[in-house]
Amino acid sequence: MQFQSRANAKVAKAAAIQSRWDGPVDGPKLQRNKKLVYIASDMSDAGIYGIFNGVKEATAGAGWEVLFIDCRGRCNQGAAIVSQALDMKPSGIILAGVDAVSQVKGLAAAAAAKVPVIGWHASVKSGPIDGLFTNITTNPKEVAQIAALYGVVESNSKAGIVVFTDSSSPYSTAKSNAIVEVIKQCESCRLLSVEDVPVAEAYRKMHQVVETLVKRHGAKWTHAIGINDVYFDVMEKPEIAAIIANNKVQGLSAGDGSNSAYKRIRTNSLQIGTVPEPLFLHGWQLVDEMNRAFSGVPPSGYVTPVHLVTNQNIAYDGGPKNVFDPANDFRGQYQKFWIK
Repeated sequence: MQFQSRANAKVAKAAAIQSRWDGPVDGPKLQRNKKLVYIASDMSDAGIYGIFNGVKEATAGAGWEVLFIDCRGRCNQGAAIVSQALDMKPSGIILAGVDAVSQVKGLAAAAAAKVPVIGWHASVKSGPIDGLFTNITTNPKEVAQIAALYGVVESNSKAGIVVFTDSSSPYSTAKSNAIVEVIKQCESCRLLSVEDVPVAEAYRKMHQVVETLVKRHGAKWTHAIGINDVYFDVMEKPEIAAIIANNKVQGLSAGDGSNSAYKRIRTNSLQIGTVPEPLFLHGWQLVDEMNRAFSGVPPSGYVTPVHLVTNQNIAYDGGPKNVFDPANDFRGQYQKFWIK
């Protein structure tokens, strides 16, 4: 009962409307005519693509050129991707969903060339780390805990849970480890399995994985928690949906809040919740942090709070547009000191 009570309180806090600006209120004037290279782990990922659009929106009218390199899920396989970006003569580089540890040589080359590199989910930790001016991310452990706790609350502590993760990403692994920790605290819940399915390969592998899970667990499988909405994008395909139809599986995602996830949650179709990233806000923050690097001032240190989207609060904070866009006037707040 104590665990259920704590879970309810944390879920309620995460689901609250995001109307108060808690980010930076001062910073350098926005410099003009810069060139960014956005290194994307996979532009087919809704989160990575959404961040790119946020960066472009924030730099519109400032004369910034924003180019991208799409690794298609292979940035961490030893390719000198940062060096490739440096050949494009950028003012700054963004690592989006690319593990900074895998790019040590490239980051050293960027430092030698005095080209600042900023990460988005490039490390488990936020702030300056691993050769980055700063890394922007919500706390993966907190994101995962909220997704798992909502599964516990929604099922009245009687869930049979399968966790989907991607061990190629330290950030994703941190999420799934935290999900497992929460489930183990719920004595009447059952952790059926943890399935390692790389996000970039989900469309190819999920059919066989789901088929095997249904054969192995039958009606015991009631909930699925993924580290990304992509797993449910695949699971709602008719040929896979038919396999899990009798289970009535309820899906929860610990990121990133895709357009299709919002649609599923709104219609209560397969997915009942997601813990989204504020993709446009993070895009604007990336530009602000990059501008701080250009201006020779420290990073802001801002970390956005965790937010849970369910059918009960989807009408707020950008929900009608199928995106987590906090109603805290972050655009106006940044522009206040950018155009001073």
